[in-house]
Amino acid sequence: MAKIIGGIGTSHVPTIGLAYDRKRQDDPAWAPLFEGYKPVAAWLEEKQPDLLLFFYNDHANSFFFDCYPTFAIGVSPEFDMADEGAGKRPLPGILGHAALARHVTDCLVNEEFDMAVFQDRPLDHGCNSPLGLMWPHEPAWPGAILPIAINVLQYPLPTAKRCYKLGQAVRRAVESFPEDLKVVIVGTGGLSHQIHGERTGFNDVEWDEEFLRLFVEEPQALAAMTHADLVRRGGAESVEVIMWMAMRGALTEQIACIHQNHYLATTTNMAVAIYEQVEGSGPPPSPPKARSNEQLAGIEEIDGTYAFDVEHSVKALNLNRFFWRHREPAFRELVVRDLDAAFGELRLSEEERDLVRRQDWLGLVQYGVSFFVLEKFARVQKMSNLQVYAKMRGETLEDFLKTRRVPESA
Repeated sequence: MAKIIGGIGTSHVPTIGLAYDRKRQDDPAWAPLFEGYKPVAAWLEEKQPDLLLFFYNDHANSFFFDCYPTFAIGVSPEFDMADEGAGKRPLPGILGHAALARHVTDCLVNEEFDMAVFQDRPLDHGCNSPLGLMWPHEPAWPGAILPIAINVLQYPLPTAKRCYKLGQAVRRAVESFPEDLKVVIVGTGGLSHQIHGERTGFNDVEWDEEFLRLFVEEPQALAAMTHADLVRRGGAESVEVIMWMAMRGALTEQIACIHQNHYLATTTNMAVAIYEQVEGSGPPPSPPKARSNEQLAGIEEIDGTYAFDVEHSVKALNLNRFFWRHREPAFRELVVRDLDAAFGELRLSEEERDLVRRQDWLGLVQYGVSFFVLEKFARVQKMSNLQVYAKMRGETLEDFLKTRRVPESA
């Protein structure tokens, strides 16, 4: 069974990664920061976790304000690092854990957290800035990541209490995953800083010290704070400490801080801390689940019905994208003119190409294609939805229409 073995709180200031890439670890201006991460790296080396579950935020690098989710979970088998305008950092991609991600997604949605689910979106400095200081990564990272993005950019933000409850739900989800995994929870952001308006450059180190104390001793007091409270005490952008609150919720009720460091150089009080759990200080572990999504119990008994779930979405992502791109006139033209070139552009497997060539509508759905992208392909093939329905039933259109109440409405 999966087990949470501790937590890490860390700032994610982009200049941390920049200083690391420029090998400024021994620079007097940066040494106090990098020294603070050495115990974290040593702790992770000792504990050997299989996975880091990251609560972070995306800084408009993979998400934009045309669709900016409150909570989003990454389910890809692998994640790349984002180009934030100056080229990608010299870091390798990192593995995801698709099975655990699916399980956590199912559990959270069943606990009424409305998670957006994302694939093929790179991770920005919200994840990768501190990650390189904590985990060795040449030639590859020693484990996997499960990223959960939290909106801290565009109000309304989730409350500190809601993030705390999200962490508690994540704990229940992780503990109910039947595979043996050692998981560390990471919460990123802060501490005090403001980087916009006339108050730019605001810091309050005394508040940061108080926050770190309350985080261990009285998390409920922090969970009760409003966003305005957090902004007043720590600066406008320090509200991102709600992501630390998600990490805190995923730990036991009592925790011990075994390492803590914070360093204020220019605009942000950059902090890192390690938290170990006091066993027995919370509810008993959640029992493992044979089925992650209880809402689908019994669906396999419904003949001719196929649930499009996260597992199928991950498996058939490129194939679904092939059909989805039929919204684009240029891609539609390419499909008609050179189908193999369109296949190559989407990196479809031979099995997937065969399903498309044969127009095996039922086989495509069974493989993991959503009908609502498949119908776009039908348009290019000059087929109506009714014709596709008939094909999936193994009938002619005429026979299918005979089963309808008003066949002449077709």
